[in-house]
Amino acid sequence: MEEEQHWPAHIEHQVDLYMQYLAVEKRVSEHTLDHYFSDIEQFIQFMLAERIQDFATITHVDVRTFMGRLSRDREKRTIARKLSALRSLYEFLRREGWVEKNPAKAVQSPRLEKKLPNFLYQDAIERLLSAPDTTTPLGLRDKALLEVLYASGVRVGELVALDVPDLDVSQGMALVFGKGSKERLVLLGSQALQALQAYFAYGRPTLWQQGGGVAGHAVFLNKNGTRLSDRSVRRILDKYVLLCAGLQHISPHTLRHTFATHLLDNGADLRAIQELLGHSSLSSTQIYTHTAREHLERVYTNAHPRA
Repeated sequence: MEEEQHWPAHIEHQVDLYMQYLAVEKRVSEHTLDHYFSDIEQFIQFMLAERIQDFATITHVDVRTFMGRLSRDREKRTIARKLSALRSLYEFLRREGWVEKNPAKAVQSPRLEKKLPNFLYQDAIERLLSAPDTTTPLGLRDKALLEVLYASGVRVGELVALDVPDLDVSQGMALVFGKGSKERLVLLGSQALQALQAYFAYGRPTLWQQGGGVAGHAVFLNKNGTRLSDRSVRRILDKYVLLCAGLQHISPHTLRHTFATHLLDNGADLRAIQELLGHSSLSSTQIYTHTAREHLERVYTNAHPRA
């Protein structure tokens, strides 16, 4: 039987500090943390198999060899994510003085086909938002949760991090902390505000008491009265997708895409959408113009006599 390999203590220490940095300073979601840790763990197993005991001795050739072995049975998008995880790790190690350079930067990422974002049409989003049973505390929470996701376009990590003081109900706004700990204001809209008010009046107090108040100011609580996790949000959404015939492959990010697509379809300025989504670059937002163009082409084909 092959003997189990253990990480050298200094590598384990460096990875622990890096994961703390991602969680505390970069405020990445639990889901992203899991992916990054898994990718780095896989790279360290490669290092140990090659008898490499230190991040500082890794070269771009080693990184390329690792990526080459991955390419045999993995999609390009997965390989690109793993390379991104290594680049991020090495940037951290370089800033901390543990390595001199980032060998992952010298390795080219696989070319990816541009994937258009999945979104819901108006009738589908209405069915999804109407699915929760608002006669129960959990149903009130789920209704508010779904309404806020669609109304604001926030990421799931931003949603679960919301605290009550972050909400300004009178102004219909919320302060969220996005990638890189960047603050931004998002708009909530009348339907989301109504759902939040019902949840705060008849849902959250019950859930908060069940947890004995340990959740503090967290907006969205689970059945035990503690802060909801991003994984729980995904499970909640999956539950309602099953209840709505015709819906599939829907994630919390789908509601973010739906938010942006519906704004663009109804005449919103692309730069305004960029601000609301918290994109640092307009190029990240421009993908929604492709979605809008496809929608217009379908409408034209179906409606024009000479299409």
